[in-house]
Amino acid sequence: MKETLLTRKTIRKYSGREVTDSDLNDILEAAIRTSTTGNMQVYSIIVTRDAVMKEKLAPAHFNQKMVTEAPVMLTFCADFNRFNKWCRQRDAEPGYDNFLSFMTAAIDALIAAQTACIAAEEKGMGICYLGTTTYMAGIIIELLELPTGVVPVTAITLGWPAEDPPQVDRLPLSAVVHTETYHDYSAGDIDELYAEKEKREDSLQFIAENSKKTLAQVFTDVRYKKADNIHFSKAFLEVLKKQGFMEQDI
Repeated sequence: MKETLLTRKTIRKYSGREVTDSDLNDILEAAIRTSTTGNMQVYSIIVTRDAVMKEKLAPAHFNQKMVTEAPVMLTFCADFNRFNKWCRQRDAEPGYDNFLSFMTAAIDALIAAQTACIAAEEKGMGICYLGTTTYMAGIIIELLELPTGVVPVTAITLGWPAEDPPQVDRLPLSAVVHTETYHDYSAGDIDELYAEKEKREDSLQFIAENSKKTLAQVFTDVRYKKADNIHFSKAFLEVLKKQGFMEQDI
């Protein structure tokens, strides 16, 4: 397990080998055994294996090839729909139509997603997270026919790897771990913690390709621009409102 976690890679190319029902069931069983707020399990997992459905979903994920090429795609959703119905059928009125409840369900869904990834990797499969899920949540809701109370928060592709890419870099442990209280970063800390990342060959290539002066500018000006963040933020807030998670005074 330790070796799998420390050597993990994102896999975007998959072989033609199918994921058996047995293997997929093992992965899903592991996912639903994960930690969950109050033992409520306020999440759902949509399994997509049908080629036609994957083609329909592809535009919502910016037509990334792994969506259609991977044998399995899993969409993890924050889901209070099921829990709300159970409450009402047992003479209990739920009060989960608010942003905090969405966050609770989203956290549950993300923990389940990561557990599924670990289970798949333990079998020798590869996975890729799709960050486009929240960007295009409205379209995904329509395609997957998600009712009120259900919002997609992440998706993964999984299958048997057809590539062995190099492992991507990570910041050192000292960059993300704080002891007892938060230690804010001085300018010197930032220089030290990002030094190795900034001098990598691939980082220098990103800078040159995008005609920027620093790697940070590649992130702020090209990859994750403020205008895009605002656009997708507004769209996602509308999704939360439509799906019944914004019924509170702010």
